[in-house]
Amino acid sequence: MKDEALVLGIGNILWADEGFGIRAAEALHAKFEMPDGVRITDGGTQGIFLLPLVRSAKRLLIFDAVDFGDPPATLKLIVGDEVPRFMGVRKMSMHQAGFQEVLASAELAGELPGELALIGVQPELLDDYGGSLRPSVREQIGPAIRLAEQVLERWGFELRPRTSPPEELVGPGALDIRDYEEGRPLINGEPS
Repeated sequence: MKDEALVLGIGNILWADEGFGIRAAEALHAKFEMPDGVRITDGGTQGIFLLPLVRSAKRLLIFDAVDFGDPPATLKLIVGDEVPRFMGVRKMSMHQAGFQEVLASAELAGELPGELALIGVQPELLDDYGGSLRPSVREQIGPAIRLAEQVLERWGFELRPRTSPPEELVGPGALDIRDYEEGRPLINGEPS
C-alpha cells in the first residue's frame, strides 16, 4: 500500500549545513501531528536505498541543502518536474547523486510519486565535519516548515499542532540537535 505522502529529510548532520534536510524534517515532526497517510522519514545519506520508500509514495516532499548558486541561506520551493533537475546540482556530499538516481529509477519503473516538492536551502558552510547548522541556515527552518505546511495543505492534508512532544523521533535520539550541539564546544558563544 502506498503512503499518501512521504516527507523526506536528506543530508548528513555531521557536515554543518548539509544537515538542513534532517533538521527540517525533525522540526516539522516536533511541531505537527501528521495525519493518516503522511510519513516523515530521516533519509540521511542512504541514496539508492531510499528507492523503495520513494516508490511507495503518491506524493513526495523533500527537505535538503542544495547548492542553487544563490546567497547563503536562500530558501526555495521547487515543485513538479523541476525537482529532479535541482536534485542533480553539484554538492560536496555523496548523497545528492544517489538521490537523483532514486528519482530516475522510480520514474523508469513508472512509480515516481505523482506530486513532487523540494524545499531547499543554499548552504553557507558544508566542510565542517562535526559542525552544526550555521545560524543563517538554522533561521530558515521555521520558514521551511511553513512552506511544508502549505504544500501538504495543497495536497489535502490538514496538520494539527502538537499538544505534547512526539513519542518517537525522526532520527536517532543521540543525534537530536540539542544533544548533538551540547557536546560541541562553543566558539564566540555559538556551537561550532
